[in-house]
Amino acid sequence: MKLDFIKTFGERVVVYLIACAGITLGAVLAVAWVINSVERYLRNSGYRSVMLGPDGLRPEARFFFLVVIAILTFSVSFYLMIRRHIRYINRLAEKVREISEGDLDHPVEVYGNDEFASMAVSLNAMQKNVKQLMEKERMAEHTKNDLVSSVAHDLRTPLTSIIGYLGWIRTQKDLDDATREKYIEIAYSKALRLEQLTNELFGFVKLEHNEMTLRTAKLDLIQLMEQMLDEMTPSFVQNDLSVRFQHTDETMVIEADGELLARLFANLLNNAVKYGKEGKQVRVEVEKSGVYAVTRVINYGRVIPKNELDAIFRKFYRTEQSRSRDTGGTGLGLAIAEQIAELHHGRIRVKSDLQGTVFEVELPMRQTEEEEAL
Repeated sequence: MKLDFIKTFGERVVVYLIACAGITLGAVLAVAWVINSVERYLRNSGYRSVMLGPDGLRPEARFFFLVVIAILTFSVSFYLMIRRHIRYINRLAEKVREISEGDLDHPVEVYGNDEFASMAVSLNAMQKNVKQLMEKERMAEHTKNDLVSSVAHDLRTPLTSIIGYLGWIRTQKDLDDATREKYIEIAYSKALRLEQLTNELFGFVKLEHNEMTLRTAKLDLIQLMEQMLDEMTPSFVQNDLSVRFQHTDETMVIEADGELLARLFANLLNNAVKYGKEGKQVRVEVEKSGVYAVTRVINYGRVIPKNELDAIFRKFYRTEQSRSRDTGGTGLGLAIAEQIAELHHGRIRVKSDLQGTVFEVELPMRQTEEEEAL
């Protein structure tokens, strides 16, 4: 019998007690009626005994018998009513034990609407949260292992070169100035590469732990991109890449963190240089779309397979065509770019086909408008 109007287990027990008292009273009255009927029959038949006299059953015997019937009836009826709750309490206790032993895959059924039902809901929620926390912990451990492995490999390469070149210079006392200067310059370039990798890793850690805050100000996105392309010119020339910059407006003022946006677009442009050399061209487009500024960085290198596009922003991920470390990097550039875009309430998308590989960054013109829209 469902008693949905009862909200607490205490109220349910009171109702059960009242019901059992009623059942017991009915049982006692029924038994008393049966005893009276039996008494009349036995007296009329002339039967006499120690307990049954001419005036009927002795009072103490009648009282004792009715009390026994009352106790048995009350106990049995109350147990029958409460046993389902007892089993449910045992099930909750068993579930707590299962959770403590690591079983997080089987939620406990929720029965009723009292405290035990709330406890079951809380247990299921706790189980789900613990499972999510353990999954996050496993992912964090996996990420940490990837980070250690990536750092060890990526930092070892330039560091080994620096140590090798400087060690060789130390041992060669008769080197001429031109040769010595050449190898010192190589070691210095490797040291700069080492610094770049270290900064990239520290930047990723800050973004990953939400330690990076936006310092928004009004900036001209067209001017920022022109400056980024100017700074990248030596890299474009070195890799025999031509650059086309197309924009629909002469100026496009947005609210953003200029330093973080510079890092975002630097990562995309470096990515275009590394993997778009074969295409001989990099194209950058900037246009306004509603309340958003859309920037596209396009290269015409190898097409990224469709099954890899979803994973391309994953930390430490490299496409199959770039598994070698010849291209350098930690595999964090695109992950950092995505985090910076999301920090600005924007997003970054990628598509790749025979028409080119396009990284599209969509940023709100004003951070306040985007926050209100959210």
